[in-house]
Amino acid sequence: MCGTCGCVSENGVTILTPDHTHHHDHQQDHHHDHGHDHHHGHNGNHSHNPPRTLDLTQSVLAKNDRLAERNRGYFLAKDLLVLNVISSPGSGKTTLLQATAQKVGLPCGVVVGDLETDNDAQRFRAGGIPSIQITTGTLCHLEADMVLTAAQHLDLEAIQLLIIENVGNLVCPAAYDLGETLRVVLLSTTEGEDKPLKYPTLFKSADVVLLTKLDIAEAVGFDQATALANVQAINPTATIFPVSAKTGVGMGDWYAYLQSQRVRIGDLA
Repeated sequence: MCGTCGCVSENGVTILTPDHTHHHDHQQDHHHDHGHDHHHGHNGNHSHNPPRTLDLTQSVLAKNDRLAERNRGYFLAKDLLVLNVISSPGSGKTTLLQATAQKVGLPCGVVVGDLETDNDAQRFRAGGIPSIQITTGTLCHLEADMVLTAAQHLDLEAIQLLIIENVGNLVCPAAYDLGETLRVVLLSTTEGEDKPLKYPTLFKSADVVLLTKLDIAEAVGFDQATALANVQAINPTATIFPVSAKTGVGMGDWYAYLQSQRVRIGDLA
């Protein structure tokens, strides 16, 4: 997790809009003081201070949870269905989300998280989808405060579905609630059937699991039944959709699910 993995935010976070760049000063919110966690003296003694690391991590997560609850109330007041989409790099996330945004039948906006570049946000905008890019530098996940700041650069009154494309990572994003309605985790056929068993924390937290790149499942030797069983063993309540954004297989069911969830949000608002 981020208390020990080495990710830092010392260079700050940048939110890239189509016309402007905004530096989001994240340093005051998210300190990873590794200098105090490990003292390596030259007298042969190694003084480790796990309680400080644990306290710091718990403090960061507690603050993020408070901000996530603020986000959740804010998004509900805006009558928004909000997805936090998490996957490994290369899982087909952006391609799938482009298809979703264009074909789901709901006005949509996107917040994209990446370490560097706004390539993915540009891809969405080229398809007519309003999008804002968060470049996180060395930070390996999005957090609730930066998501709200970015989302407020979109016209939230004009959309019904807000998609948050998280940084490609299966570890740290699992710990950070963003105030989403649904957490959506992708498992591509190229990653193997046992990924849910290797990363149980993330898959346990998923509301929805999308099995992606179904069109090449046979070519890569992917056993769909085993993958489904592994997901269900970790998270028996997750809703699962095997899909291919390339061929469209299963995508209609995914769109219909999102439309039904949007109706539910409308009833709550």
